[in-house]
Order: sequence, then C-alpha cells, then structure tokens
Amino acid sequence: MKRLSPFAAAAIVGVVALLGLLAYGLIASDPDHGIDDALARGETVAAPAFDLKRLSGDGNGSLADYRGKIVVLNAWASWCDPCREESPLLERWHRRISRDGRGTVLGIDALDIDGDARAFVREYGLTYPMLRDPEGESLVDYGVVGYPETFVIDERGRIVALRRGAVDERWMRENVAPLLERS
Repeated sequence: MKRLSPFAAAAIVGVVALLGLLAYGLIASDPDHGIDDALARGETVAAPAFDLKRLSGDGNGSLADYRGKIVVLNAWASWCDPCREESPLLERWHRRISRDGRGTVLGIDALDIDGDARAFVREYGLTYPMLRDPEGESLVDYGVVGYPETFVIDERGRIVALRRGAVDERWMRENVAPLLERS
C-alpha cells in the first residue's frame, strides 16, 4: 500500500475542514422557519417580545404596549421598493383598525438610516407607531430575512398569520378582518 505524502495528507485534512466549515455556515445561516412551520400546521405562536426606541426619538416602545389589541407588525426599510408599494395600504388599514381602539399597525424600521426612515414616514404620511431597530436584532426571533415582512398578532399576543413579502388588500382582508369581526 502506498503512503500519502505529508503534503497530500495536509491537503485532504484542509479540504475536509473547509467542507465542515461550509456545512456549518449553511446550517447556522438558515433562517428560523419555526413560525412558518407552526402556522402551516394550523398552530399559533407566541410573538417574541421586544423593546425598541421609537423612530421619533421619544422613548421606547414594545409589543407589550399593545397587549389586548390586534397588531399588524410590519418590518420595513426606506430603501425597500416593496415597502414603498405597501405603505399606503398599511396606513389605510391602520386607520381602520385603530379607529375604535381594537388594533394598530406597528412598524419596525430595520437596517436603515434614521433620516431616511423619517423621510419615508413623512413622504407616505404614515401615522402608525414606528420603532427603530438599526441592526435588525429584534427581528431575528421572527425569522425575518428580507423586507417587507408582516406578522398578524392577535389580542393574546399570538402570531396568527405572516407574509414574507409585500402585503396586499386580499391578504389583509383574509388575515386581519376576521380578527376584527370576532373581537
């Protein structure tokens, strides 16, 4: 049997190590699909808590501030074109569900520049509460990997629907309106 040279053995060990690191990287960077999987099984999921600075700069806000209300949680960024497209719809729904105090749209601006985010809010005349997550850390537990992403949270603080991508009128009617009817 022929013996491997030290160079060949080192090369094989290096290749195996690189393959191991690549496999680890792929597994570690895989987004959390726990919420998606639970909703697909017809289950609801407790919405992960967060406490973030308000985009206006006036203190902090948290999901707990809206306990007992329907929350349409929207992760967005000013540089996101689909976010621009859905913003007028979200504003209309916010006005509809906040009118009688039953709910709100709650925006989380992530991975963005403060000034750009504030300009976005002014441009679209958005009146719903906005929080700021410069690093997107609060959204990791939601499995957010792109923008926009929207989560419907019921009065008990449970995620009952999600949309990875821009929402439209039909999706809002199918996923938010039933909660309004039963509350």
